[in-house]
Amino acid sequence: MNPMTSTPEIAALQRRHLRIGWGSLLLFVVLGGVLEAMHGFKVDWYLSVGNETQRLLWRLAHAHGTFLSLVHIGLAVSIAHMAGSPPRLASACLTSALVALPGGFLLGAFGGHGGDPGLGILLVPAGLILLVVAIIAVLRSLRSA
Repeated sequence: MNPMTSTPEIAALQRRHLRIGWGSLLLFVVLGGVLEAMHGFKVDWYLSVGNETQRLLWRLAHAHGTFLSLVHIGLAVSIAHMAGSPPRLASACLTSALVALPGGFLLGAFGGHGGDPGLGILLVPAGLILLVVAIIAVLRSLRSA
C-alpha cells in the first residue's frame, strides 16, 4: 500500500478531523452525562411518561454524535493511507453527517405530538445518506491506494 505523500493540505485535513472529532466527542459525552444525571436525580419533567419520545430522541442524538465523533478521528488516521488527492468529498459529507444525524434527533425532540417526533427528524435520513457517501468515498480511496 502506498500511503499518501504528506503535504500541508493533507496535514491540515487530518488536524481538522482530529479537532472536529475530539471537540464533538467532548460535546456528546457531556450531553450523555447530563442525560444520565437527569435520570439519576429523577428529574420529573425528564422522566415523565409524556416525554418518553423526547428522552429516546435525546439518547439517540448522544449515541449517534458520539459514534460520528469517533469516525472523524478514524478518518484523520486513515487519510495517510489513501491514494490520490485528499478525500474532500468524504470530509465534507462526514462533517455534514455529524451535524445532520444527531441534530435531526435533537431537533426532532421538539415540536412533536404524542409519540411522533418533530419535523427536525427529517434531517436524519439526509445525515444517513451523507454518512454512506462518506464511507463509499473512503473505501474508494483506500481501494485505489
